[in-house]
Amino acid sequence: MSIEASRLMALRSAILEQNSALQRAAGIGQAGGANATGGTNAAGFGDAMRSALARVNEAQSQSSAITEAYERGETTDIAAVMLARQQASIGFEATLQVRNRLLTAYKDIMSMPV
Repeated sequence: MSIEASRLMALRSAILEQNSALQRAAGIGQAGGANATGGTNAAGFGDAMRSALARVNEAQSQSSAITEAYERGETTDIAAVMLARQQASIGFEATLQVRNRLLTAYKDIMSMPV
């Protein structure tokens, strides 16, 4: 029961790509607070967040599909199933952390005196 190196590297790059998308989203959000233009930065931040959420959703769907395939006996590679589930879990946890930080920033901004 071994994992192919190419599949492992592909999953690693997918995780790194999701991580960089979340970092770009966070960086754009910080720049938007300092820049008064707003229009282009807001669209860029929104697009980055939608893209990151779509990737996390896709990972969740793929994880569910491969888990169901394993349960039906269509695949026997438990390592691939566990890897997909872990990847989806990490993506979901990262999404929760981004959401929590955005909510904290929103609350901080709303509580500032005018």
